[in-house]
Amino acid sequence: MKELTKTQQAQLQQLASLPDADIDTSDIPELTAEQLATAQVGRFYKPVKQPVTMRLDADVLSWFKTHYDKYQTQVNQVLREHMKSHS
Repeated sequence: MKELTKTQQAQLQQLASLPDADIDTSDIPELTAEQLATAQVGRFYKPVKQPVTMRLDADVLSWFKTHYDKYQTQVNQVLREHMKSHS
């Protein structure tokens, strides 16, 4: 991501200091209850992937490979769930 210029940083600082009541949202329609009920949080979030070399037990790797077409994605998901439950 490109670094912000000093002017851009100043503009963001100025916006951040505005009270919510002073922000004009007249061009942004309010969300309906139906829209909020069907909202998907994090739908467009894609974490950066980093290639790694990792030693796994052969039976563990074999199990993932036989149960999932995208076994690396599933291993990542299992690790993410473990990370979330231990933070």
